[in-house]
Amino acid sequence: MTGPDAATANPAVGGGQPPVEDGPSHGLGASLAPADALAKTAGTFPYAADLWAEGLLWAAILRSPHPRARIVSVDTAQAARMPGVRAVVTHQDVPGEACHGRKVADRPVFAQDEVRHHGEAIAAVAADHPDTARLAAAAIAVEYEVLEPVTDPEKAFAAEPLHPEGNLVRHIPLRYGDPDVTGEVVVEGLYRIGRQDPAPIGAEAGLAVPRPDGGVEIYTASTDPHTDRDLAAACFGLEPERVKVVVTGVPGATGDREDAGMQLPLGLLALKTGCPVKLAATREESFLGHAHRHPTLLRYRHHADAEGRLLKVEAQILMDAGAYADSSADSLAAAVAFAAGPYVVPHAFVEGWAVRTNNPPSGHVRGEGAMQVCAAYEGQMDKLAAKLGVDPVELRLRNVMATGDLLPTGQTVTCPAPVAELLRAVRDFDLPALPKDAPQEDWLLPGGPEGAGEPGAVRRGVGYALGMVHMLGAEGADEVATATVKVNGGEATVICAAVETGQGFATLARQIVQEVLGVEEVHVAPVDTDQPPAGPACHGRHTWVSGGAVERAAKMVRTQLLQPLAHKFGMSTELLTIADGKITSYDGVLSTTVAETLDGKELWATAQCRPHPTEPLDETGQGDAFVGLAFCAIRAVVDVDIELGSVRVVEMAVAQDVGRVLNPRQLAARIEAGVTQGVGAALTENLRTAQGVVRHPDLTGYSLPTALDAPDVRIVELLEERDVVAPFGAKAASAVPVVTSPAAVAAAVRAATGRPVNRLPIRPQAAVAVQRG
Repeated sequence: MTGPDAATANPAVGGGQPPVEDGPSHGLGASLAPADALAKTAGTFPYAADLWAEGLLWAAILRSPHPRARIVSVDTAQAARMPGVRAVVTHQDVPGEACHGRKVADRPVFAQDEVRHHGEAIAAVAADHPDTARLAAAAIAVEYEVLEPVTDPEKAFAAEPLHPEGNLVRHIPLRYGDPDVTGEVVVEGLYRIGRQDPAPIGAEAGLAVPRPDGGVEIYTASTDPHTDRDLAAACFGLEPERVKVVVTGVPGATGDREDAGMQLPLGLLALKTGCPVKLAATREESFLGHAHRHPTLLRYRHHADAEGRLLKVEAQILMDAGAYADSSADSLAAAVAFAAGPYVVPHAFVEGWAVRTNNPPSGHVRGEGAMQVCAAYEGQMDKLAAKLGVDPVELRLRNVMATGDLLPTGQTVTCPAPVAELLRAVRDFDLPALPKDAPQEDWLLPGGPEGAGEPGAVRRGVGYALGMVHMLGAEGADEVATATVKVNGGEATVICAAVETGQGFATLARQIVQEVLGVEEVHVAPVDTDQPPAGPACHGRHTWVSGGAVERAAKMVRTQLLQPLAHKFGMSTELLTIADGKITSYDGVLSTTVAETLDGKELWATAQCRPHPTEPLDETGQGDAFVGLAFCAIRAVVDVDIELGSVRVVEMAVAQDVGRVLNPRQLAARIEAGVTQGVGAALTENLRTAQGVVRHPDLTGYSLPTALDAPDVRIVELLEERDVVAPFGAKAASAVPVVTSPAAVAAAVRAATGRPVNRLPIRPQAAVAVQRG
């Protein structure tokens, strides 16, 4: 199991002793299984692609074949005349805001005068059959004046404006310390990170249903329904209360389901036809439509003293935002802030830019910004260790940060930062055995059982990497979530608009209520926009903010439950405990059950959770921009065929700073999934383009790691040093192994081949050694 829904995986992934025991049978610390696990395993779980409604029409979207072109004319007459076609919509049919975007409203619902990337939406069709809809979309005649695309982000600075708001999305010049400081040892590097796609396994689909009041309901696998509702309402020219977004079966998400580009045409077609309209994207449409990880160019110069202690880091970071801004400003902030990594650096000077091009749009993908710079700064640490003749682990230990140190943004690290302990844990873990040079072990060679490699050409490499991510939103984002907890008849219900994307929030909510109220039977209500907002599902938000809201609401219900008993017996509620459905007093005089105390009454409470505020980075990149940080250390072991350049990841040993283990099995599954996604970024995943045109937008041309490619993931250590400002003390778990894994794999390939390995994914020619030996 390699996805975020693999919530019943063994904590000792790949074997060995589990890093934590399963704990109690319920409540926090238990390996409580997801409520939907059986339905997903049996194939009966209703995903968005399974939606149906009476009188259903099908939608199709016409997309541009060009990365950049002027639209001379759009003729929909032939498509509209086709039998079975009920409506055709273009930019002229958008009654409200013509552009949308979560951070910057710069992306048209339908291109009007110019297309800015391959696959941009031009028009949409609703018909009584999906094939008819696609044929009608293909029949729309569009006359283009093809223009020369700008696909090199370095050329975007001097190029003519590709968008009315210009080519520069954001520039952050970070200045920290003395620019004149130089080190006795200096290493430089140029690094390139490719375009990773979220590649959702489940189809991106949705259903829009018109309402009698002239509004519309949109059923889709949204991860941020309230923002989607507000974007849709603005586009449709409706009040937000006349648009409802209902979240339906999310088959996992790592950022790809935050794109509203599919939902808006659906809603327009439903409003125009007065009928329910459904769209199920093809794999090609999925690749062309949603945002991808930012391709990034990074130039670095590290200064150190003769002992290898860092003195100064200089960096230039150029992120390709693609055609539209999306979340590029946020991604750039993370990249610039973490450009030096989890190391103490007294002087840092970083220039960061995010620019528009005619490449596919970039946006939020797990660990955005942090992953790209991790590959670069860890490559620099390996170069520095090699130049000094120092062990790579020892060099890192001389420089790692700890609680109380400063980030280059000037922010003090107030949360637990056990970086040295994490690195020592993976260093001291036993290395895997070497493969045997025997025919029955051929499958262990890079390339698999039918590979062309020879055992004598295989070299083993061991590499290390340290990574860090921020939790929650940053730079002044208002992080808040609301939750309601109801108890009635020995059962509890949680109402919270935090979407279960496979990260385990629905299971966590059940555990919280079990822990606080002693009620084992807990249900989590489906999510829609009639509920108060809870925000997007990213950066560990729902564990912290939404989980915190659930805990506060449950504690308020607990007080309501215990106060009458405490008053009756002349004691405070703090002297009463709830466990296993029983209420007892500290002295044992009082002993009753939760069900008896409820006596048929319904108790409920609503609460909010809002972490302490942050602030935007200033004109020199300084500011307390982050609520909290999480850290990870990974040791990668790889086998490389130094003649063919093929790489097999043998093992990934992980030590992670988790704050507190809330669900051992679920946590292990999330770490395994994150590591596997990172291995994909390191070796195979790259959405290739040729002059802005996406090449092979399918799962043949875009290679995801399969079960055979996934390495053994050994969870060596889960450090539980609780973050006192976080509810439960827990930290984000999924993103930091994604961030750290690619850098660790690259380090291991460097160790095996002696090559610099400065590009991700690693191409075969980069893993071929100059000479054998």
